[in-house]
Amino acid sequence: MTDNTPKVIAVSSGKGGVGKTNFVVNLATYISTLKKKVLIIDADLGLANIDVLFGIAPKFNLRHVLLGQKRLMEIIINGPNGIMILPASSGVRELTNLNNFQKIQMLSEINSFELSVDVILIDTGAGISDNVLFFCGSAQETIVIVTSEPTSLADAYALIKILSKDFGKDRFRVLVNMTRSEKEAFSTFRKLAIVADKFLNLSIDYLGYLPYEQHVKDAIIAQKSFISLYPNSPFAKKLYGLGEKILEMKPNDSEGGLQFFFKKALRVG
Repeated sequence: MTDNTPKVIAVSSGKGGVGKTNFVVNLATYISTLKKKVLIIDADLGLANIDVLFGIAPKFNLRHVLLGQKRLMEIIINGPNGIMILPASSGVRELTNLNNFQKIQMLSEINSFELSVDVILIDTGAGISDNVLFFCGSAQETIVIVTSEPTSLADAYALIKILSKDFGKDRFRVLVNMTRSEKEAFSTFRKLAIVADKFLNLSIDYLGYLPYEQHVKDAIIAQKSFISLYPNSPFAKKLYGLGEKILEMKPNDSEGGLQFFFKKALRVG
């Protein structure tokens, strides 16, 4: 992996409340400790909260870019450990579903990016909105976060189904979050994998799991990443292993980074 070909990874979920954004924040924190440059794109455009979890109050966000008031490079803010963040807005209804012009405008900005990064993490919204499908369909890799709740599995299946059928995605990495044991995590994954294989003829990949951790709420309240507060916890140790695994993932396409994102997104947009 070179500075010119960053990994572009979308992190999504079928439903909210499964720990997706918390995972992105902690994954970015871990990758940054390895002296790699990380950019988080907060793609939950209507209910953004990456900045909240980091305790940052950005003056400008993606809304200003889409209004033509700022360039993408002008709104990047620096978070802890040198993590770069492209903040989105919260409570702005018109951004919950980008129109084609806005998508092309954003892609043009991304294509002209002059920033050297190793990993780009796209924190999408939850569900199957146009914005979620757009960003997941455009990334090199899609990580889907699930929990053992039946509603989480059902909604994750719906997301995978649409991305597979309508957007041509053929590889998904599934992470089971907030689980009580490794056995429960793999059982949860198998339920989703069996259905995907039977009805979609699709083989999904088991990325791993993160254990339930009651102190995650403490980190959220403190507006810090969990692993920075509890670096030796079982959660942190599992996340370190997941981070290494993610960094070793090989792109499913011969092209890499932002060029891949731009070309692919034009097809799915």
